[in-house]
Amino acid sequence: MSVAIAVPSLNQRQFLGPALDSLERSEVRVVRAVLDAGSADGSRELIEARASELGYWRSEPDAGQAAAVNEGIARLCALYPDVEAVGWLNSDDVFLPGGIDRLWQALVDHPDWLVACGRATLLSENGEQDGEIETEPFSPERFARACTICQPATLVRRSAWERVGGLDASLHMCFDYDLWWRIGRQGTIGYVDAFVAASRDHGETKTRRHREQYFQEAMAIVRRERQVVPWHWYISRAMERQTGFEVGRRPPVWRQVKAGAEAVWSYVRERRHAL
Repeated sequence: MSVAIAVPSLNQRQFLGPALDSLERSEVRVVRAVLDAGSADGSRELIEARASELGYWRSEPDAGQAAAVNEGIARLCALYPDVEAVGWLNSDDVFLPGGIDRLWQALVDHPDWLVACGRATLLSENGEQDGEIETEPFSPERFARACTICQPATLVRRSAWERVGGLDASLHMCFDYDLWWRIGRQGTIGYVDAFVAASRDHGETKTRRHREQYFQEAMAIVRRERQVVPWHWYISRAMERQTGFEVGRRPPVWRQVKAGAEAVWSYVRERRHAL
């Protein structure tokens, strides 16, 4: 029995080594693929030096992160027929010691679970613990307001992954949010009350650099699933337009008021258009 983990990467050499190291801290057999999108920072040399650890790797331009993850998992499942659970780890994130084992054991203990999701910490750029990422058990009502699943802290049953066709490669920011909705329609997404992974926050993450695209994709997914986008999304988007995105930052009151006015206008305009 194996767990397959795909590691997509682009110009993340400084983080790629720790990410790969974190995949070795498990008792369950972990087969891994590195999908490098043609990095120019020495990543290829690092990958080549560790090629013996990998079931599959390549370093060339690709069709994007979601397509790379799909490619890696498909390759590993073809190479290792005993793969029973799959996942992906962005090259700037890490699994905590024993994290994969906890997630896998949860799937073993709960045969009805299609996904096991755990808790996650936030890492600074230099690897220091910087708090906890907010997660909670999956609830469609709560999930419509925000993504309460931290992607690195997840493991998906292979049968569920293949049933829904993996990630939607047309998405570039919210393909994980979309995946949880689609799997949630099929069955149970379970929650493991333990820290299993860490997500790194730094200035070059897509989450920081492409916030408007993030909101556009997320709100379109919520609209598809729930017909109506909750107010929360409008106020969050407006607040970030006023202040920029920074974890834990609280804007001055006048900017909060201005953002609230913008959110009201956006909400009313889009609701009128929907009617």
